[in-house]
Amino acid sequence: MEERDNFGAFLVGFLIGGITGAVVSLLYAPKSGDETRTVIKEKAIELKDKTAVTAEEAYRKAEQAANEAAAKAQELLKTAQSKAAEVLKKAPVVLEEEKVVVKAKKAA
Repeated sequence: MEERDNFGAFLVGFLIGGITGAVVSLLYAPKSGDETRTVIKEKAIELKDKTAVTAEEAYRKAEQAANEAAAKAQELLKTAQSKAAEVLKKAPVVLEEEKVVVKAKKAA
């Protein structure tokens, strides 16, 4: 029960301290409310512009990376196709060689 009372006292003190701090900061603020709102608005616009620029850069970089990946994939596909064609050309020769080896083993 005593812990609950201590927590309640802490909470009341915290709230009073927060309100007091807010009032003191408003009283001693170097700028008026209009000036502060103007500064906040300008900073928000600046942040929005920076975000738009950053998003555009990220999109551009992602698009570039995607194009590079597609080009590499095409290159790999061409390489794989040429190697497959080489294997298909060599397959009949290898097959005939293996037939000869198998016939030789059967004859022996």
